Amino acid sequence: MKRIIAFGASNSPQSINKQLAVYAANQLQNTEDKLLDLNDFDLPIYSIAFEESKGVPTAAQKFLEHIESADALVISLAEHNGLFSAAFKNLWDWMSRAGDMKIWKNKPIFLLATSPGARPQKYVMKVALDLFPMFGGQVVSSFTLPSFYQNFQENEIVEPELKEQFQEQLTQFQTIINNN
Repeated sequence: MKRIIAFGASNSPQSINKQLAVYAANQLQNTEDKLLDLNDFDLPIYSIAFEESKGVPTAAQKFLEHIESADALVISLAEHNGLFSAAFKNLWDWMSRAGDMKIWKNKPIFLLATSPGARPQKYVMKVALDLFPMFGGQVVSSFTLPSFYQNFQENEIVEPELKEQFQEQLTQFQTIINNN
């Protein structure tokens, strides 16, 4: 059985990205899923001065331990002004200081993004698809879901074309993790 780490890259208590990450992880077969919540990894804002005086916080090291223990990752990105949420970017910065720069440990990743608006998360996804591989992420599938509240109801993607696109990406991810 493969171990999957899933999380929404947001610190919102009602994160729609967390909901989408959980949904995707639950669709996978023969996996043991662990859901992480960024709120459980309290970190100061990254600064070199803080790092030099106090070191890398334990929370960043613990998050990395979860990544290392996984066979694959399901990550759903929140988009704030076209980029990662501040909470996720801060976590990323601290993780990159806790060891080598390959923070995603060459794990297969299913990268997702959603928002309440009709415009799909194209900017954050574009940035992520460029950056994740540079930091040891093997993005094997990606999917963006626009208009979350219209297209995701009763814990299901309800728009047929979007559901089909999601299923294609999920199947591709499942195949990769089965063969690793």
